[in-house]
Amino acid sequence: MHFDRYIGIDYSGAETADSSCKGIRVFVVEGVGEPAQVQPPSSPRRYWTRRGLAEWLCEELGKEIPTIVGIDHGFSFPMEYFDRYHLPLDGPNFLLDFQKHWPTHEPHTYVDFIRNCNIGDGRNRTGDNTWLRLTERWTATAKSLFLFDVQGSVAKSTFAGLPWLLYLRNWCKRPIHFWPFDGWKIPDGSSVIAEVYPTLWMRRFERDGRDGDEHAAYSVAAWLQGADQNGSLGSYWNPPLTEAEREVAKAEGWILGVV
Repeated sequence: MHFDRYIGIDYSGAETADSSCKGIRVFVVEGVGEPAQVQPPSSPRRYWTRRGLAEWLCEELGKEIPTIVGIDHGFSFPMEYFDRYHLPLDGPNFLLDFQKHWPTHEPHTYVDFIRNCNIGDGRNRTGDNTWLRLTERWTATAKSLFLFDVQGSVAKSTFAGLPWLLYLRNWCKRPIHFWPFDGWKIPDGSSVIAEVYPTLWMRRFERDGRDGDEHAAYSVAAWLQGADQNGSLGSYWNPPLTEAEREVAKAEGWILGVV
């Protein structure tokens, strides 16, 4: 086993970074136990906020516990985006550039406020809703990260979540391995954050009374745990890509579990 702890997160791009979002759910399991839901710290807000979740993750991943976190939103954009805006194929710089134009982490800021050009500079960092990353072309149902307002799309979650990846890079006490941007191979003893697609696994596990968001997060944690325990997780770090495809995927990101 590579990890001691497994965290599955079902994300939401609703409202603002400080809004209580029913769609954000977190399940955690250590060792061979059963994934259990983690509620946000006690506050007037009933559900997790994006800011609160990032702060909690920052604290947890700063501990000496090798952990893998699966989050269900895109971590980068298709190559057409990098080409259109002449951006270097570099994960941290991509996040910096994105946050500059889409400051969705700021208070009182909805993704739609920037889409509608009320704040920010999103008009200068847009994409076509027909663009797909290589990893999305390898799945049957994944949608473009620029396809908003459609059932099953993670566009809004992605645009809301990207600045918090930068936050974790900058503020976590221990270095986090962002896969595959920091390399396809996972260093021993490290904690990892990876993009996931819960639809791949949700039918494998009984619902047991969980709603859709809860079951998505549960399924991620349970699959990560099971794949690590049975020794198959290592094979997913190295999808069967050509060298050219590997370079593309290292810039665009890859959905863990897609092979």
